[in-house]
Amino acid sequence: MSRLEIILGAILAVSVLFNLGLIIYLRGAIIRLLSISEELGDLQQMIDSFANHLKTIYEMEMFYGDETLGTLVEHAASFGEYLETFEYIYILTEEPQKEGNLLDDDIDADEEDEEEAE
Repeated sequence: MSRLEIILGAILAVSVLFNLGLIIYLRGAIIRLLSISEELGDLQQMIDSFANHLKTIYEMEMFYGDETLGTLVEHAASFGEYLETFEYIYILTEEPQKEGNLLDDDIDADEEDEEEAE
């Protein structure tokens, strides 16, 4: 073997090791990102549920007009809106919405129009 072949072989080995290490690191980073995405999505759902529940309680006759609950409802809503700024992260793990077939939608709409006409 010539000296050039040895140098090229060593560079190839270093390159392969570097690429394998990079693949392992990127795989771990993607797994962590997807985990964080799922957690943020769950947190958004919990906050929305909490805000809706709080709003329902606030609208009850017994509590209607209570300033403390009103402020808490506003705070929960603003916190939910703030968390929506991270939607680009937690949308990564949501399944894509199936788009309905326009032809099927038109058929359903025609059937409803016929029922209303009768």
